[in-house]
Amino acid sequence: MDGLSCPCEVAMDLARKTDHILKNHSGIGVKALKLEICDFPFFNTSCDLDRWLHIAVKPGIEELDLQLIESHAALCREKSHAALCRKISQKSHATVYNFPCSLLDGSGKSIQQLYLNNCALRPTVALGRLRSLTSLNFFYVRITENELRCLFSSSIALEKLTLRSCDELFFLEIPSLLQRLSHLVVEDCRNLEVIKSKAPHLYSFGYRGTLVRLSLGDSLQNLYIDASDQDVVHHACADLLHVVPNLEALEIYSYHPMDTLVVPGKFLHLQRLCIGFFTTDYDYLSLVSLLDACPSLETFVLSVEPDRVRQETVLGNSSHNLIQMPGHMHRNIKDVHIIGFCSANSMVELTCHILENVKSLEYLTLSTSGDDEILCSKSENGTCLRMNKYMRMEARKALLAVERHILGKVPSTVELEVVKPCSRCNTL
Repeated sequence: MDGLSCPCEVAMDLARKTDHILKNHSGIGVKALKLEICDFPFFNTSCDLDRWLHIAVKPGIEELDLQLIESHAALCREKSHAALCRKISQKSHATVYNFPCSLLDGSGKSIQQLYLNNCALRPTVALGRLRSLTSLNFFYVRITENELRCLFSSSIALEKLTLRSCDELFFLEIPSLLQRLSHLVVEDCRNLEVIKSKAPHLYSFGYRGTLVRLSLGDSLQNLYIDASDQDVVHHACADLLHVVPNLEALEIYSYHPMDTLVVPGKFLHLQRLCIGFFTTDYDYLSLVSLLDACPSLETFVLSVEPDRVRQETVLGNSSHNLIQMPGHMHRNIKDVHIIGFCSANSMVELTCHILENVKSLEYLTLSTSGDDEILCSKSENGTCLRMNKYMRMEARKALLAVERHILGKVPSTVELEVVKPCSRCNTL
């Protein structure tokens, strides 16, 4: 390979070096261990990994992060390596590493953070007390609800729990003995049907996936839901009023076509509301009814993808043709941010409504380029996310809509910021 080693050979050499280092280490004094192993189990057998873990994971360890990553066979460029890569791929899919629960028995008094990726964990009632464990993060971990219950019974100090792509879970119940649990995240657990929490101090819950039955308790104050295949916004307004009555912050995203929003009650304590719409023809002015249902609301964020909006543009219309909804006064909203502001009629109508009816408004931000976090001034690599031709055209129309329909209605007490596409990366 012209002097360059095949990635497979590099990985095997690294595995040999790791084995040599750990064989010559007593394990005493190790506070944190992170193992990120690609192409398991081709380059490492379960016996090798067991030996490494038993060497390094001793009483006194505080953090264990084990990530077993499937092979990247495409990295091998030479035809002579094709058979080797096929063998890697076959073995990585066929074998699941069984994490030795005996390790947790030995280090349970000290371990505080446990992160497992792509393995199986089969705890039993005999598992010792994990009295210091405060953070548990499972990604592609094979564990059933009964086994998870055994783990909970040993982890009464748990504060943060994250479960992602744990497909053996059908019913997730958080017991009341987890008195300190405050943050719960559940993402893409495809077979999950019910989430029920009895944790008395659960403060924040994040969920992504198909909507499931929720019972979260009265203590919950922050909620994030992303259910891309369902009308989560209507579901939230219909059910969450009863499921989580004391919410203070709500963030919801929906990709599903929706009808006009109708809110059956009020979110009396809600102070921050973030909504993401990714549909083509939603009537954004109908969100006024949702603002009415949040009498304590202080911050409102609306996020859309301008290139997905397919509505009649406000350009060419006079201001007196815009629909108005008088009689709706929102007394506490101070900060409004519209990400992906465009020239669609209902978007401009909503913005005008806010300016005319929110007397407490202090800041209005209209971002015409989508998420302003992707601008080169804030990105890690110093470049913006490229906008396609339609997005650039829509951004230009959005700026014209601001000039013709918005600027004249901004009170002197409101600070308006219009975020334009980057002139260096996305010239209009």
